[in-house]
Amino acid sequence: MPIVAQSTETTDWVSRFADEVIEESERRAGGKATSLAAAPPVVVASGLSPSGPIHLGNLREVMTPHLVADEIRRRGYRVRHLISWDDYDRYRKVPAGVPGVDESWADHIGKPLTSVPAPKGSPHPNWAEHFKSAMIEALAELGVEFDGISQTEQYTSGVYREQILHAMRHRGDIDAILDQYRTKKAPARKQQQKPLDEAELEAAEGSGAAAEDDGSSGSAGYFPYKPYCGNCEKDFTTVTAYDDDSTELGYVCDSCGFSETVRLNEFNRGKLVWKVDWPMRWAYEGVVFEPSGVDHSSPGSSFQVGGQIVGIFGGKQPIGPMYAFVGISGMAKMSSSKGGVPTPADALKIMEPQLLRWLYARRRPNQSFKISFDQEIQRLYDEWDKLDAKVAGDAGSGGGSALPADVAAHSRAVRTAGGELPRTPRPLPYRTLASVADITAGHQDQALRILGELDPDNPIGSLDEARPRFDKAEAWINTHVPADQRTIVRDEPDAELLKSLDETSQHSLRLLLDGLADHWSLDGLTHLVYGVPKVQAGFSADATPKELPPEIKTAQRTFFALLYHLLVGRDTGPRLPTLLLAVGQDRVRALLGE
Repeated sequence: MPIVAQSTETTDWVSRFADEVIEESERRAGGKATSLAAAPPVVVASGLSPSGPIHLGNLREVMTPHLVADEIRRRGYRVRHLISWDDYDRYRKVPAGVPGVDESWADHIGKPLTSVPAPKGSPHPNWAEHFKSAMIEALAELGVEFDGISQTEQYTSGVYREQILHAMRHRGDIDAILDQYRTKKAPARKQQQKPLDEAELEAAEGSGAAAEDDGSSGSAGYFPYKPYCGNCEKDFTTVTAYDDDSTELGYVCDSCGFSETVRLNEFNRGKLVWKVDWPMRWAYEGVVFEPSGVDHSSPGSSFQVGGQIVGIFGGKQPIGPMYAFVGISGMAKMSSSKGGVPTPADALKIMEPQLLRWLYARRRPNQSFKISFDQEIQRLYDEWDKLDAKVAGDAGSGGGSALPADVAAHSRAVRTAGGELPRTPRPLPYRTLASVADITAGHQDQALRILGELDPDNPIGSLDEARPRFDKAEAWINTHVPADQRTIVRDEPDAELLKSLDETSQHSLRLLLDGLADHWSLDGLTHLVYGVPKVQAGFSADATPKELPPEIKTAQRTFFALLYHLLVGRDTGPRLPTLLLAVGQDRVRALLGE
């Protein structure tokens, strides 16, 4: 009897895919298991090529199966999430913008990524390990549990030897499948509303998934295997002969002219071409679920072709969605080859892992979205905190205010099947922390003073209570806010401006100064600065927008601009209540002419 486990969250895309994956896994196992403990592990997979910085577009290749795998674990199933490091792929080109890399790295083009030197100054033994390490650290912070598989280790240790020999014996069948697509003219690509994600394009290129990488064809016939040269280590090789009985394989290197004959049943310096390698691995690992990028899912692509080739290895094609574009607000589309692409490690410097997980969890894989490194990150944090408060409120009241899909995305962001991710004890608003970090410019004692005054009834006693969120906000200010947008408080009052003020402006400053002492908290100062123009117009400071004429908003903007000019010499700046707290009451009084 098949196993049935009910999900507690049935409203989001993750649960729906988990249902399909469990059903498919049981179908493949013949429905013989009678308990979850006896059921074979459900296998989901990701593939990453460490050909350069592994960026936030590539992260979708991991987060999509991770979220599905985690949901399956929550239901009590055993799961293996494989991340196949395609580190035995050829080094295709020198990525731009990588520190410690110069034009001399072009000499290594054609070698396996694990045979290319790491960038200068790197502690890692080779190019692949250098870029893998940063991703592994980021995935640990994100709570992603996985089994990593180095394709260099798999191929060079002979793990795939039988699969390679099998592919060579059936090279005619493989060639016939590939030929169906070679003879068809590729359809013209339609104009995209949004650009294709360079993450997928780079993954394809880095994995050798380019159209020409079907294998060697020539006078000796078609071969789905590519040896690395025994002399120069590069893959500019052509197979010249192969004997099925003896497994003797002859090749010549088109780069250095080296040639040799080897026995493939004992030779481990080469790999199957990408369009054969990928389906071979599906069959070898028993992969049930693996998403694919836009390029892999188009007609004649490696995913479609692999769906036919996998049968030659006795396997089945995984189920899985096509995932869409991931962008960065304020930046062009991501490309590892163009350099300067934000990585998961970069994102985690300025945002907590819960927020980054939420961005991937709340959108279906086929929906594109952007990750913000500009001012938009503050709005995203506001949105996240609002949802967090709703979910917490629902937990205490029995639920109802947050939509079920939002609750599910929140759950997947803050915890995994293994437990909750570490979180900031006092999650103060990100925009407030950013303003404090901006104004205090690294002075921790000043930051603590300001944060301690935000809520006098429940003051923060240590910056550790606001960490790691405070550190993330400080990193954002220091690395992503241009110098000309940083806040610098005046050293001396603007005497000329103060002297030129009309009676109305002078009165507004007096109302503010008179109320400082009684309103010295974040909420109090918010009430005060918005209330001054109301009182001047003859209304109560507590009057709501519905009770006020439209011109009050204009008066408030004028008042705010005056305060910014007197305090920081600009029209705008951090939120005024935070700025006033940061400057300190005595200094505010001095700068406002008291």
